Amino acid sequence: MNDWLTHPENWVFILIALPMLIAAWRSVTSRNVVHSVLFLVIALAASAALFLLLGAEFIAWSVVLVYIGAVIVLFLFGIMITRAPLGMETELSHSTQTKIGAALVAGALFALIAVTTIVGFGEQEIVANPTRTSEIGQSMFERFVIPFEVVSVVLLAALIGGIVLARRDPAAADDPTSRSLRAAPTANATAEGGDA
Repeated sequence: MNDWLTHPENWVFILIALPMLIAAWRSVTSRNVVHSVLFLVIALAASAALFLLLGAEFIAWSVVLVYIGAVIVLFLFGIMITRAPLGMETELSHSTQTKIGAALVAGALFALIAVTTIVGFGEQEIVANPTRTSEIGQSMFERFVIPFEVVSVVLLAALIGGIVLARRDPAAADDPTSRSLRAAPTANATAEGGDA
């Protein structure tokens, strides 16, 4: 243990991992939806920092751009579009049985990953071999350019579909007042055509 603490990268790992654990815990326990999303941003940023510490800079910046820059913004837009409550909500909390079950599943999954890692590597020292983003980009746009473009088209279609769904207002469509307001200009135009 003392030998582990002598390495400065382990101290950096502790400084990153502790805020990530606290933010992840608050993300699932906070009863304010916006606060929960902001805690998730902190947890994802800390995970990106851990990937940088491991030398996986492409995955780190992908987490920042895709998850923090896109998914979290999508969450916030979803909260605003659906008019979700922004204050403290007791209805967002699950029952005690659900919480205990989720905690047991999370603990079992953590134990499985920890035991598998310890048995698989043991005392073996893992030497980081960083892969540069330029190498991954060159491989992606030379060998996998067609799948990359297909995924881009799929994401564009999803974006257009989200905009179409967001522009629909079912309450306004079912409101008889809005129907009468839309029918009034049509009736006036018909009357004017008959007078002519």
